[in-house]
Amino acid sequence: MLNKVILMGRLTADPELRQTQSGIAWCSFMIAVNRQYKNNNGENQADFIKIQAWRQAAEFISKYFSKGKMIIVEGELQNNNYESNGVKHYSYVVKADNVYFGESKSASNGTETDNGGNVQQPVQPSPKSSPTPQAQPVDDSIQLGDLGDFEEILSDGEVPF
Repeated sequence: MLNKVILMGRLTADPELRQTQSGIAWCSFMIAVNRQYKNNNGENQADFIKIQAWRQAAEFISKYFSKGKMIIVEGELQNNNYESNGVKHYSYVVKADNVYFGESKSASNGTETDNGGNVQQPVQPSPKSSPTPQAQPVDDSIQLGDLGDFEEILSDGEVPF
């Protein structure tokens, strides 16, 4: 079985480090992940995904990340389904195993962002159709050429460094 999630997005709020009663560090936060396509109005859509980190990962996140910072999260998807008053509720959270910086420190301090905190990057139009490449014949022969300019080096078996 495989349960692997890799996400890149921006924190929607400052993460807050907490501790369980037994002293284990944890934090819960949400990231905004842009969808690949824009809506009919040409605006970016985003999914807001809950992330939970424990121990050293939680301490690292609370120390180095804040609202608006780009983060890369590697982890696994967990469901936290529960029933309340006879109604079944479905909830999902990503349990972070590893986290990485999504941008350099200078980029995070000086990037131009839109009103949603998303970095504005130029969009390259995708080609509608590209010509299919034609197969080229492969030449398997090796051409050595003239080796007269090379001289044989005699060695005493010692490595020169």
